Amino acid sequence: MADKTTGKVPRIRFKAYTEPWADEKIGDVIAERRRPIVLEDDQRYELITVKRRNEGVVSRGHLLGRDILVKNYAELKAGDFVISKRQVVHGATGIVPPALDGAIVSNEYLTVIDSKKLLTEFLTIVASLPAMRRKFFLSSYGVDIEKLFFDVDDWKKRSVMLPDVREQSRMGQFFRKLDQLITLHQCKHDKLLTLKKAMLQKMLPKIGAATPEIRFNGFTEAWNQRNLGDISSLQTGYPFEGKKFVDKGILLVRGMNIKRGYLDSSKEVSEYWSSIEGFEIFLLKDNDIVIQMDGALIGKSFAKIEKENLPALLVQRVTRIRCAIVNCDFIYANIQKGFLDYIRVNKTETAVPHLSLNDIRNFAVKLPCEAEQQKIGAYFRTLDELIIQHATQLQKLQQIKSSCLAKMFV
Repeated sequence: MADKTTGKVPRIRFKAYTEPWADEKIGDVIAERRRPIVLEDDQRYELITVKRRNEGVVSRGHLLGRDILVKNYAELKAGDFVISKRQVVHGATGIVPPALDGAIVSNEYLTVIDSKKLLTEFLTIVASLPAMRRKFFLSSYGVDIEKLFFDVDDWKKRSVMLPDVREQSRMGQFFRKLDQLITLHQCKHDKLLTLKKAMLQKMLPKIGAATPEIRFNGFTEAWNQRNLGDISSLQTGYPFEGKKFVDKGILLVRGMNIKRGYLDSSKEVSEYWSSIEGFEIFLLKDNDIVIQMDGALIGKSFAKIEKENLPALLVQRVTRIRCAIVNCDFIYANIQKGFLDYIRVNKTETAVPHLSLNDIRNFAVKLPCEAEQQKIGAYFRTLDELIIQHATQLQKLQQIKSSCLAKMFV
């Protein structure tokens, strides 16, 4: 790719393309297409719907043949670009994926196909850009009685900056492959989350059971129930004074740093202390578990401290769990499985969102022998590491896409 900073060209583009982009009227470059069909009575067809929150994707619904009495319908092909003419949410658009080739669209949609100057795949990308959405759609809707309608004639008069179709095609391929990678990592991430949720239920005993459904080979003994406070060291944090916070220093782990299963140490939510001197007792260690004690997400907000989070100090209204005689990964798996349900049972809906140290201390954990704890803890730690890997890769790919969308268009 080559950098361009002046003229009607994007800041970044593929090296093979040097011509400036052309300022075109939409009506001069789009090609419309309707493929009218006749629906047989009582026959079921797939119907295209477009959802604003899922830009660039169309979904399927169903209709019966008798609906032909109300509306006219047409057939769509994969790659068609559709725009809703009548939507509660402005600017609903989407491209028809291969899985919906041959689906049906009503006359309340504008259908655009590839033309000599504009490819629908490129139009789909352009239509997803916030600035272009405002330019293309938001002011192209008017009011007809109490319904919104898309002013097609007004839309066609609007301008769009376009490269030639060869560059459009190259850019479409690039973003298609990027989206495929994003989808791949999202799919793997979601599958691992589903697997983890299922295994937490099967590898840890259910209420009233002495053993889990699934165990590692060689383990047969019944598990014993203990309270968390009896098998670990619990401590709450110190009320550090806000006026003494510093810009850089020791991370202060506050409730807002503790998310659903991870510690957020980003600068946007973090505060810092100048030194650990005098506060050594509140210094966190690798594998400590922290639980938020206040707020709407109590029972859901917990995290395990990792080496990259350190050094860090524990702040008031956060509880630290430190495991000495039990495996910390095993305890963390138990918290992920059952802590929220335990809190729901012991805290009524009308109660102030608040946990006491006793609430956490009395959380019941069923324990196998040390060797089985280690096996189970290691299994879930490995799952968590894989989940984090895919989440990190997914975030990087999304950042790459966001940066490219900002720099590869005029």
